[in-house]
Amino acid sequence: MTGHNFDPTILREYDIRGLFEDNLSVKDAQALGQTLGSLIMEQDGRSVCVGYDGRLSSPALEAALVEGLRGCGLCVLRVGLCPTPMLYFAAKALLADAGVMITGSHNPPQYNGFKIMLNGGPFWGKEILALGERSSRGEWISGDGRVVDMALLEAYITRMLVDFREGKSLKVAWDAGNGSAGEAMTMLTSRLPGQHFLLNAEIDGTFPAHHPDPTVEANLSQLKDCVRENGCDLGIGFDGDGDRIGVIDGDGRVLWGDQLLSIYAADVLKTHAGATVIADVKASQALFDEIARHGGKPVMAPTGHSIIKSKMAEAKAPLAGEMSGHIFFADHYYGFDDALYAAIRLLDILASSDQTLAQMRDALPQVVNTPEIRFDVSEARKFVVVTEVKERLGKTDANVDSTDGVRVLNADGWWLLRASNTQNVLVVRCESESAEGLERLKVAVGEQLLASQVAVPEF
Repeated sequence: MTGHNFDPTILREYDIRGLFEDNLSVKDAQALGQTLGSLIMEQDGRSVCVGYDGRLSSPALEAALVEGLRGCGLCVLRVGLCPTPMLYFAAKALLADAGVMITGSHNPPQYNGFKIMLNGGPFWGKEILALGERSSRGEWISGDGRVVDMALLEAYITRMLVDFREGKSLKVAWDAGNGSAGEAMTMLTSRLPGQHFLLNAEIDGTFPAHHPDPTVEANLSQLKDCVRENGCDLGIGFDGDGDRIGVIDGDGRVLWGDQLLSIYAADVLKTHAGATVIADVKASQALFDEIARHGGKPVMAPTGHSIIKSKMAEAKAPLAGEMSGHIFFADHYYGFDDALYAAIRLLDILASSDQTLAQMRDALPQVVNTPEIRFDVSEARKFVVVTEVKERLGKTDANVDSTDGVRVLNADGWWLLRASNTQNVLVVRCESESAEGLERLKVAVGEQLLASQVAVPEF
């Protein structure tokens, strides 16, 4: 049987992703369905949920994927246009053997791809590479499955609202960024008390208002304006497929992923004393200290939503998060990253507190840090550079954590150098308690980059 070869560049660590009609095609989608479907059938699976985001290429990719899965003999539960977390919810609620979401996530409009879950957990890393190898061999099972359309939006919204307790009235600005969370956001806010101001709720795969990534502060300017003009208590933004959250307090300041996780951890640890809380390697030391202060066990993990989900299951952690705005609740929920649900949990905390979100932010330890600095380095060099730095530091008395790349702790604070698993870039972040200390950390990183013949980025 003739197989299908994927462009190897689209087989990423956590998903399959590429440029539509460049290195990603409708034929890829059908081959993915045939290959994944065959794997599911071999494991005596029977059903798979499929959803898609609002990108212009998503309907065509979804149709081809569904045909590939059906052609293996599976029952394909078609969830339709939805945020990624709703697809995860569907797979859990319908007891499906697998789930596939067609989405380009927070990437520009011309990108698209597939996020996969299998047997209730993430499908990633070596599993994705093995899927590509199987496709090239054409090891496919033929069958005559069926397709069932499922309307689950109302059930999804109702499930999230279970964990909201009405308290003081809040005034909230929301920005879906024209992403696939728009319809869910509209339905959710219509059932919440308080006042709600909705921005860019219409799903539009060209993203006319702004790029749908709330972890970039420039993309939050419209939300900040809405908070200021309407005197809102907070603003909440979502990425293109609704699994990343961005938050603005009533004073117009961003709460980054680690600051949000500090607030969530303080709440969750009230009922889960001594529990593990996981954060990625880019998170502030202040977060890990706050988790410990509230009686939790802080655990640092490599960056990547699939890795975090796996480690949560291993540690039975009720909560985890990343700097990139992925927040994972196993406390009362399913352990996957859902920005709409994270919003509900934040509103629940605020509605029952005598503090504003701005006051909660001000109560956190105050540090100075760089944003996540990303700069291009070739695929061939990016991991090599990190290894070189690690080897040089190993010959000194430096305090090095190698959970994911190199994180160096000293009297000034810490700095991080890691290679991205999804792009040809190196990532740097520095944090200190003082501006002077931050400058010294930047110099230390720069020296290591120059020693590996890498141009030092501006930061």
